[in-house]
Amino acid sequence: MEEIKKVYEGQRSNRWRVAQTSAEERIVKLKKLRQAIFDHVTELQKSIYDDFRKNSAEVDLTETHLVISEINDAIKHLPRWMKPHKVRTPMVLFGTSSEIRYEPKGMVLILSPWNYPFQLAVSPVVAAIAAGNCVILKPSNKTPHTAAFLKKLMAEVFAEDEVAVFEGDHTIADALLELPFDHIFFTGSPNIGKKIMTAAAKNLAPVTLELGGKSPVIVDETADVKKAAARIMWGKFINAGQTCVAPDYLLIHESKAKAFVDESKKVIMARYGADMKAQAASQDYCRLVSEGHQQGLIKVLAESIKQGAKVEIGGGTNGDGRFIPPTLLTGVKEDNAIMRDEIFGPILPILTFRSLDEAIALIRKKDKPLALYVFSENKKNIERILKSTTAGGTCVNSLAIHLANPNLPFGGVGYSGMGNYHGFFGFKTFSHERAVLTQGRIDTLKMFYPPYTPRLKKMITWITKHLG
Repeated sequence: MEEIKKVYEGQRSNRWRVAQTSAEERIVKLKKLRQAIFDHVTELQKSIYDDFRKNSAEVDLTETHLVISEINDAIKHLPRWMKPHKVRTPMVLFGTSSEIRYEPKGMVLILSPWNYPFQLAVSPVVAAIAAGNCVILKPSNKTPHTAAFLKKLMAEVFAEDEVAVFEGDHTIADALLELPFDHIFFTGSPNIGKKIMTAAAKNLAPVTLELGGKSPVIVDETADVKKAAARIMWGKFINAGQTCVAPDYLLIHESKAKAFVDESKKVIMARYGADMKAQAASQDYCRLVSEGHQQGLIKVLAESIKQGAKVEIGGGTNGDGRFIPPTLLTGVKEDNAIMRDEIFGPILPILTFRSLDEAIALIRKKDKPLALYVFSENKKNIERILKSTTAGGTCVNSLAIHLANPNLPFGGVGYSGMGNYHGFFGFKTFSHERAVLTQGRIDTLKMFYPPYTPRLKKMITWITKHLG
């Protein structure tokens, strides 16, 4: 705790110097971070392999590329983002000018998760630095190799009084949450998100909560089954299903269900191997984060099978404490165990529907998801789903890739989170939008000083009706 307080006080003393840096100075820092990532990319790949046994190509695709994209976008647009934004002035305030200034919030705490331990730690750091803040980052202790890499990387690029990394378990996070930060950014589960929000309330700290939930994917009767299977199997089983925007359950029109399952089996076997032994040996299929996570998934899978769900492919394990093969379940009912909580693993429950009303009704019963996906060739169906549901984000005829576009906000709604980031939206999250009005030489305000004569009252009434 003494070390935490020391670093915190150092950043508090430094925050105004950092806040007053120019766009050019911040860009220099971002370029330095970018170069450091390129210089140590092999070490990064090894760290994530040691935590997940993940293929280096998948690391590059889902971790490194997205962070570099965020950095490049900030470097390109930061001078424009930082410029005061002129706004119109109403007639009643004639003689004044108004603008919005984006000023740093100050000191930011970022609590990052284990599932994408580099990307989901560094992307918000990039946004916070671009906005001119000091940052303390607490990565997850479930991925210790990547956490150690992050500490080394940030120390190489930034002084501790600007960006610092604290490793450790939840007691470190608890200690950090006792301090009065100007913004807290958390990515993780809804249950922990509630605790973060409670802790933040003690210091009236604003929060951004990037949570999760059961993200549905709808496949209607007009969908191209082959394309849908190829894309859904990718979005579900990348990172062994440990993705906050992975499709958590699938709602498919009953006329397409068998064809979809058959096609999906082919895709799984072609990508990862023809059986469990081959899939366990695959270099393209990563491991679960822990044996405890595996046991939790096996338990809910077994319970669902007892309730009538059928394993179409996968299921079980090979004795490896962190392996479950890509698994498809059919015959799933709304009240099955697998439908209770977010799965966060390589199991996809498949439910059928006859009418779109059934699918929409089921989605509405559940908490608002982080993502919702639609596979359809019917524009009316697509529009109806969009208007009849809510979600943090949506892809039509694709999955998960909306988060790769820095021009789109990424975040949840309700149970799946609050606030958003990426690109300019990340810059805004870590900035205070300060309203600035400047009075010019012409001063119309003096016309409204007391005493409130009958003539003045009439003028105020007229202005309210015609200029309000």
